[in-house]
Formats: sequence, C-alpha cells, structure tokens
Amino acid sequence: MEEFRTVRGFHDILGEDLRKFRRVTQTVREVLRRFNFEEVILPVVEYAELFQRSIGDFTDIVQKEMFVFPDRKGRLLALRPEGTASAVRAYLQNRLYTLRPYVKLFYEGPMFRYERPQAGRYRQFHQIGAEVFGSEDPLVDAEVIKIVHLILKELGIPAVVEINSLGCKVCRPVYREALSKFLESVAGHLCDVCMERKDKNPLRVLDCKVTTCQEAVKEAPRMLDYLCEDCKKHHHSVKRYLEVMEVPYRENPHLVRGLDYYTRTVFEAVSETLNITIIAGGRYDYLVEELGGPPTPAVGFAVGVERLSMLVSVQEEEEPLYFVIPFGQVEEYALMVADFLRSQGKRVEISYKKGSLKKQLELANKFKARYAVIVGEDEKNSSEVSIKDLATGEQRRVKLEALKDYHR
Repeated sequence: MEEFRTVRGFHDILGEDLRKFRRVTQTVREVLRRFNFEEVILPVVEYAELFQRSIGDFTDIVQKEMFVFPDRKGRLLALRPEGTASAVRAYLQNRLYTLRPYVKLFYEGPMFRYERPQAGRYRQFHQIGAEVFGSEDPLVDAEVIKIVHLILKELGIPAVVEINSLGCKVCRPVYREALSKFLESVAGHLCDVCMERKDKNPLRVLDCKVTTCQEAVKEAPRMLDYLCEDCKKHHHSVKRYLEVMEVPYRENPHLVRGLDYYTRTVFEAVSETLNITIIAGGRYDYLVEELGGPPTPAVGFAVGVERLSMLVSVQEEEEPLYFVIPFGQVEEYALMVADFLRSQGKRVEISYKKGSLKKQLELANKFKARYAVIVGEDEKNSSEVSIKDLATGEQRRVKLEALKDYHR
C-alpha cells in the first residue's frame, strides 16, 4: 500500500513539538495582552497584487517565493507570505482608522513561502504578528521592541536585539545613490544574486549572507550617516527610550530587512545559540497610503513560532491525566466518574479496552497517565473509586466527591 507523506516543506506539529509551539504562542499572546493589542483573524488567501504592491516587485518573496494561482475567473490569488500587508488591507477595508487615533492589532496563523526548507524554516510556517497603526512617535517603536525583549525573556531564550534606521523619503534616495556607486566599485566581489540586486534593490546587498559579499560591503556607506534631521531625532529618541526601559540592543548599520515597505526603525532579534533571526520588524510609514488609505504611520513585528519553538528548553509541567478503568458492567458509572472529574477541570481519558488490570495499567502508562481511576461493582455500589498513583504505586479507595481536591 502506498504511504502518503507531507508535501516537501510542510510538516505536522504534534507531541513535544506541539507543546513547545503552544508555549511560544501563549507567551506571545499574554505579552501582547498586557500592551492592549486586539486580535484580528486574517484570511490565508489574498489577491496576489496586494503583496506585489506592498512587499515590492524586486524582493525575493515576490519574485521567487510566493504561492500564486488563478481563480476560476482568472484573477491571481496568493497564499499569504507575510501578515503585514493583510493587516493593512483589513485596517483599510474595515475602516478601523475611524475608531480612534491609533489602532493596535495582532494576528496568528500560517504563512507560505516557496523557499528551500531548512532548520526552523518551512514552506508553511507560523507567525504571530503585531501592528500599531496611526502614530509616528518613536515611543511606539521602543514599546514594540520592548515587547520583543519581554517575549524572549519570558521564554528564556538568549538573543540580542539589533536595530538600525533606514531613513525616509527625504534622505533614503541620497543614500541609495551613494550605496549604488559603492556597489559598482566592488561589483567583481558580489555573488550573482547581488549583481542583480545592486541595480534593482541595492539595500538588499547589505543583507546577503554570502561571505564574499559580506566582506565586499564592510566599508559600504552607512544609512545612519545620511539621515535627515527628523530621522536622526527619531532614531536617537528610540535608543533613549530603550535605555530608559532597560532593553539591551546593538546597532547594526547593515540591517535592512527584506521588504521594500520599511522606513526608519528596523530591528531583529538574533538567537545567540543558532545565530538566526527569530523575531523581526520595523516601521512602515508609507504603506497604508500606498495601498489606498489615508497617510498613516505604522510599526510592527512578526514572531517566527517554529524558530522560537526550537529554542524553548524549559517545559511547563503538564497537567496530570486521570485514566478511568471500568471493570464489569459499570460503564454508566465510569462515565459519571469521568464526567465528574472533567467538571472539576481535570484531564481525563476513559479506557475503551477490556482486559486484566495489569493490561489496563499498561495501557494507562502508554497514555502517560499519572492516576489510574479503577471503577468496579463495589466502587459503584458505594459511590467510590480506587485511585492508583502510577508514579509512586500508592493506591487507595476514596469517595467520588474527594476527587475534586485530588492533586492540588
């Protein structure tokens, strides 16, 4: 019989991996709750043009990585490769800008990119993203980076937060011209991909991971040296606020991020153990307007759930499992016992198998149960159960009501 397997780059998440996954998502959600973010559930499929216009035609995502397909009317659709563009579309379509001066949203779900699968990176991967629409205050940038710092701290993941500024419409064109001239002077040392990037998207050359390219751009002009006065003040304020909030950071003048929409502040959290980016984001003050909305400054970030899951080492103790074992014609009473335990908030499995007590206890161990709750005719007649602690071997008989205070 042919065995079906997952499509390359797609994966099942279960067992220990799922527990780590849930710990990451629950921690991120809890931190975002403290900062008063509201959840939005975004569709997985959008019109491809949304990402082409927002991410940029010359980015790797649009050129190489999007899953694009036509619908029955020939319109091009895409599985979302990232969440910010969809969040902007939702912000505009639902006229959230009419509610209050600024809006804070977060979303969770799968993203899709056709790229080479590797550790912590899949063609279907999961992100939690957060966006703040409506404020250009550098305090917002600093608070967003503070959230990233808290997520890493509460998950116990050692990482360094790197920051940079990419300037604005006033100062970036001047820098782009200077960078393009520099890249022409070192073109002989660039990889084939960066040879193409230097003409279409020169900032992306700074982000290349090829050793020869990294060496070639060591002396490249720095955006920080070309910032206009407003961008300088903004960047200085972000750093000052981070220091006030005791958020450690490192300036990285080569940090550019891979999407065209970023302006001013950009940041990444880089794992100290795996040396990979695990959380990233930045400011995008023109994107809402470019997608047809009113001028709206914005800033946000996204958490790579799989990547953080790889780094989570301490697992919270799992809630104990009660394994109810009926003996004889006591199924109705066993169901009552299981129902009572569940009504007390306990995790319960009832045995669907028949067999000796030894076999039933072996089954309980396979389920990794902590307690075997044994129910026979005698227990039924006296409204009791026999409960066995499978960790210590201790067994005793107690009234059904006594189970509500068990394992506190």
